[in-house]
Amino acid sequence: MRLSPPTLLGLAGALNAVRAEAAYSLCNTYDQSNFFDSFDFFTSPDPTRGFVEYVDQKTARQAGLVGNGVANNSFIMAVDSQTVNPTNGRRSVRLTSKDSFTRGLFLADIVHMPSSTCGVWPAFWMFGPNWPSSGEIDIIEGVNTQSRVAITLHTSPGCTVTNQGSVASTRLKTADCGANGSSGGCSQQTGGAAANYGDGFNAGQGGVYATEWTSDHIAVWFFPRASLPPDVAAGQPDPSSWGMPLARFSGCDMDSHFFNNQLVFDTTFCGDWAGNPGVWAADVTCSAKAATCQDYVAANPGDFREAYWEVNSVKVFQQKSTQQPRPPYGSSPPQPPPQSTGTTYPGYRRAAHKPMRWRS
Repeated sequence: MRLSPPTLLGLAGALNAVRAEAAYSLCNTYDQSNFFDSFDFFTSPDPTRGFVEYVDQKTARQAGLVGNGVANNSFIMAVDSQTVNPTNGRRSVRLTSKDSFTRGLFLADIVHMPSSTCGVWPAFWMFGPNWPSSGEIDIIEGVNTQSRVAITLHTSPGCTVTNQGSVASTRLKTADCGANGSSGGCSQQTGGAAANYGDGFNAGQGGVYATEWTSDHIAVWFFPRASLPPDVAAGQPDPSSWGMPLARFSGCDMDSHFFNNQLVFDTTFCGDWAGNPGVWAADVTCSAKAATCQDYVAANPGDFREAYWEVNSVKVFQQKSTQQPRPPYGSSPPQPPPQSTGTTYPGYRRAAHKPMRWRS
């Protein structure tokens, strides 16, 4: 069928209207100026049973675990790299945003993440109240000597996804996101040439992780520092121009399974995933160092000097037609964070050598 010029113009106008409606505008910025005032320090026992002691802000500052970057306008979250055989686990921090969000575009500009070191389990993730009924999105997560990130969703029963639209190098390991099922969430293991986790990520001076959460899908991109898209560098992100994401989840009713999520940074040690006997034994590098993860982490504090986060900013964008108040929905975030998440692996989560790279 041939369309007349007026009809073509009408279609062009409609497409432009859709693009305008989907455009994102900046809603929240967390950076050196406000990050530690905008996030709460979690001090309860680690829900994943890690060999870790999460400390409060005063203790963390005194120990040099948190502070501002010296070379960059960044902020730092580190772990204890001095104490031998710590009684209560190796000291670290876990920070949870006071704001919560439903849908949006989340850009994390990260210079350095915890290294690919045996026993280390870092994560940048999101979760909501009454876990898992309001969902969990694990954006950056891995353990031990891993070199590629695992991206995982956890939900209440009834959410099954596909990875249609993900890059070809990413593998969907499990499709059932129901956290109480046998799968422990739906996970996509990334691959490809670009190092997106741990030592490889740090060698390239990091980059930007972008997460788009809509009613239709949840998608995650990684842009290495040397190849940031111009729109991201300019602070005007347009996901429609980025190409295929590292991981894309769709096919589930996202609105009923994900809402009111808070942002989290943490680093734990060992626990249900990194310290799982089967996982430890399967890593020939780690299992050659000690019989168990806890034995290794307790005895070798100096090996964790590179187990720190250095972040320039986390920026949250909302579609212009659906911007939310600050904090979103005008409600306080759920307190406290969930105390038990069972034994599922990817999905949860720094303490006191003070490197010269930052100041507390």
